[in-house]
Amino acid sequence: MRMADQMSEKNFSGNLDALMVDESDNVAVCLHDIDQGTEAAVRLDKENFAVTATNAIPRGHKLAIREIAEGEKIIKYGEIIGQASANISKGNHVHVHNVVD
Repeated sequence: MRMADQMSEKNFSGNLDALMVDESDNVAVCLHDIDQGTEAAVRLDKENFAVTATNAIPRGHKLAIREIAEGEKIIKYGEIIGQASANISKGNHVHVHNVVD
């Protein structure tokens, strides 16, 4: 079973809100500002799935697509970009306030 299938809150066929490049990613990049409470459509390959944003996330910033434990590596575009400085809930904004090098 594909990762997107395992994480899906529901299949989503609306507009695209965030993008994952690699199946190992634990964050998606927001394509525009996403308001708190928005059910964001995330694309991985040709599949979309939904993640509810738990806070506002600016365009170009990252959305956690699953729970990320403190100390766990943050993976974007299939590459490690840092590690979580605190527990990060699914749907949270992931940025300098909760990621260290």
